[in-house]
Amino acid sequence: MRIFVDADACPVVSQTEDVARRHGVPVTLLCDTNHALRSDYSEVKVIGAGADAVDFALVNLCRAGDIVVTQDYGVAAMALGKRAYALHQDGWQYTDENIDRLLAERHMAKKARRASHRNHLKGPRKRTEAEDARFAESLERLLASIDGK
Repeated sequence: MRIFVDADACPVVSQTEDVARRHGVPVTLLCDTNHALRSDYSEVKVIGAGADAVDFALVNLCRAGDIVVTQDYGVAAMALGKRAYALHQDGWQYTDENIDRLLAERHMAKKARRASHRNHLKGPRKRTEAEDARFAESLERLLASIDGK
């Protein structure tokens, strides 16, 4: 098992590494050339810039039983298709039961933005320590449940 992180602008890289280190699980951070990262724990793969290049590289690398950390519903859907686990940076898990609804909601929101000519969204609000802790707890629970299988 390995944890793959869609690390472009991912706010929970350090939390992922902390939990993974405690469990002895290797981590791979994938980012594009605009977000080059360094890590003393994780393997860092810098993927050439390009639309969805990091996403497709991550999905090509992950295998059944791996964990993918991403906020991208499309990446999560492809990871689930490979029988990997997918976890959102806010700590909730993507599942076969919720991914279709999430993709449909994303599509409807995009159509609504396009119709209103509001293609630019405000950036995300500042993350809280409680959100970071919730993510770490979710990753801990997921790893414990996988270990128990």
